[in-house]
Amino acid sequence: MSFQVALNFEDGITRFVECRPDETVAEASYKARINIPLDCRDGACGTCKSLCESGRYDGGDYIDEALTDDEAVFGYCLPCQMTPQSDLVLRIPTSSAAAKTAAATHTATLAAVKRHSASTVEFALDVDDREGLDFLPGQYVNITVPGTDQTRSYSFSSGPDQHQLSFLVRIVEGGAMSGYLTDRARVGDRIEFTGPMGSFYLRELTRPALLLAGGTGLAPLLSMLERLVRQSVAHSVHLLYGVTTDQDLVHLDTLEDYAEVIPGFTVDHCVADPASGARNKGFVTGLIDAGTLYDGDVDVYLCGPPAMVEGVRGHIASLGVSPATFHYEKFTPAAASAVVGAAR
Repeated sequence: MSFQVALNFEDGITRFVECRPDETVAEASYKARINIPLDCRDGACGTCKSLCESGRYDGGDYIDEALTDDEAVFGYCLPCQMTPQSDLVLRIPTSSAAAKTAAATHTATLAAVKRHSASTVEFALDVDDREGLDFLPGQYVNITVPGTDQTRSYSFSSGPDQHQLSFLVRIVEGGAMSGYLTDRARVGDRIEFTGPMGSFYLRELTRPALLLAGGTGLAPLLSMLERLVRQSVAHSVHLLYGVTTDQDLVHLDTLEDYAEVIPGFTVDHCVADPASGARNKGFVTGLIDAGTLYDGDVDVYLCGPPAMVEGVRGHIASLGVSPATFHYEKFTPAAASAVVGAAR
């Protein structure tokens, strides 16, 4: 038996290694030719000190100078000493380049293109080496637009355990990927991408969670929900989904299906357009109060365009409530699109 350990580097690159219960994370990493920071190997120097964001482990033996009790309580650990007792996610304090590794490149076949509306399209990929691709729910990849040398960043809307990968794209006038998907894409096209990347991903749920999506920022949250279907959920999870017009709404049936199978999961949506037929008109901030935030005892996951993300952050600050954790990612749905993630 072995466990999967995700090593998330400072530059957003994530690599996965298999680690047995009787070997340290450092041993497994070096076996996979990933050189995480390491010096003494004896728990004495603290060079390899990392933050475990998810999972259970035996911390091993070390001295206080390498890792204090307060740091250990907070979740810091020494990969040279720790052995896994479940799958783990570690934040490694160095870049992937320094660890002599890099984002993996994968090739895939375009399996489907679905036009949800004038504003949104979804596409699916069959990956050549699906078993060799692991990712954390919420992460993204850089996709090379077929027929160009340009890349675009898109979050998985499918879960890590699903065989076929899917992505949501907002159609942008003059956009490289938008032009490809609306004018030239054909099932069977070959597509290349690199990843996974990003620090916006689902952590282990230890308290209620509030998921906030703006437009196609719903994609990574769908990936998170797919993961929750496949694990025990002991805390409530509420999703608020906001869009500009009714035509921007996608996957409402999917969200309702998740509400049927994920214990404690609820969902609501709103539309900014005053002419909308939605029950809630306006922005998602109108649906957020101290109660929604459990007076701070909540993990917040927020993904959407920059104005929406900043609006939500400002609104929550104005309520005087500080969530236990706040993970967010901004995307720019434009010809020069980019994904920028941050977490606290």
